[in-house]
Parts: sequence; C-alpha cells; structure tokens
Amino acid sequence: MRLLVIEDDATVRESLCRQLKDAGFAIEQAADGKEGLYFALEYPIDLAIVDLGLPEISGLDVIREIRAKGKTYPVLILTARDRWEDKVDGLDAGADDYVVKPFHYEEVSARVNALLRRAGGWASSVLSAGPVKLDIARQELKVNGAKIELTSYEYRIIEHLMMRAGEVISKTELTDRLYDQDFERDSNVIEVFIGRLRKKMDPDNSVKPIETLRGRGYRFALERNQAE
Repeated sequence: MRLLVIEDDATVRESLCRQLKDAGFAIEQAADGKEGLYFALEYPIDLAIVDLGLPEISGLDVIREIRAKGKTYPVLILTARDRWEDKVDGLDAGADDYVVKPFHYEEVSARVNALLRRAGGWASSVLSAGPVKLDIARQELKVNGAKIELTSYEYRIIEHLMMRAGEVISKTELTDRLYDQDFERDSNVIEVFIGRLRKKMDPDNSVKPIETLRGRGYRFALERNQAE
C-alpha cells in the first residue's frame, strides 16, 4: 500500500514516515500543500494523511481538490486544532477521519489500517477468504490455521491483492505499491514474488488463491468469508 504524508513539521513528518515505512508501507511525502496536491493527483496513492495547517495551499483546500478531481482514496487529517468546528470542516471537505496532535503513532496506524480495510470493503482487521486469513494489524498470514512466513515484499503483495479481493490488479499497480518512486523498479520481479506466494500458500495447488489473467494482471480469487 502506498501512503502520502503531507505535513510541514519536518520532525513530525520524518518520524511518521519512518514508522509507516517500518510497518511495510511505501511512502510519498510533501512539506507543503502545493507539492502534496501534486503527489495526491499524479501518484498512485492508497491513502493520504494531510495536515490542515499547510503552507502554499491549506490542508482543507488540498482535500477539496482531491475530491473535486474524483480521487476516492481515504484521507486522514492531522490537526493541532481541537475545536469541533475544525473537525467538521475537514470531514465536510471530504476527509474520512482525523487525529488531533500531539498523537501516538499507534493511533494513526490503527486509523490508517481501518480506513484501508473499509475502502476495500472489509469490516474486520482480519481478512478472511476460504482457508486464508490475513491479520493486517499483526501482518500475519495463515492458511488452514498454519502461519506462513513472508518477506516484507511478499506481504505487501498479498495484502494489496486481498484488500482488493475479486478485482484484477495489473503488474504496474502492484509494482507501484511495492516500491518507493525513487527505487529502480522491475515489473518482472512481481512474477517471482507471485510464484513464491503460491508455493508458500498453496504447495499442493489445491487452494488456488491467486489467479493470473494473461495480459491483465492478477486477482485474489477466493470468496470472502462471512463476518465471524
């Protein structure tokens, strides 16, 4: 998953981005509203974290423009303004949730994960389909109750596929979610990771969790289980 952090306080921004990277997210960051809006509209973003008190363009105007341009990904507000009117203004502008500064990283992380899973139509932090369960809070994958050890890149891929279960995800999109923009990327690597995931999740080829659609991409093919 690729997140955008727009925050003018360098200490807050760098600390938050570092922790989100450590949690397995690909990160874009901007120090003002103008640069942030460019990233928000031009880059493949899954969720934006936006400070309200930004230079160049205010956070509220950034959010309004994101929505005006038809972007539907979740937006989480960071704000030092604790007046209820400011929170309402942010939500009315198109934000999905907010966190008041000073905040604990754990709260931001929990809200980010909740917004991402809701955007994918999941009600729980455990994504469950057939014998496959992915706990996005613990970043833990189980198949038939057995824990599957994954590399960070393998986890990013299966998380993105399961979040969008049933949808066809192109190689390009998976590559965008896998690497930072300044990283030398090779879409052929996706085939290698998909192959490894299949071997780990389905060594006897009985579950068939990941479907290849030639020339189009990949799809997590198992039907979602009913909420437990």
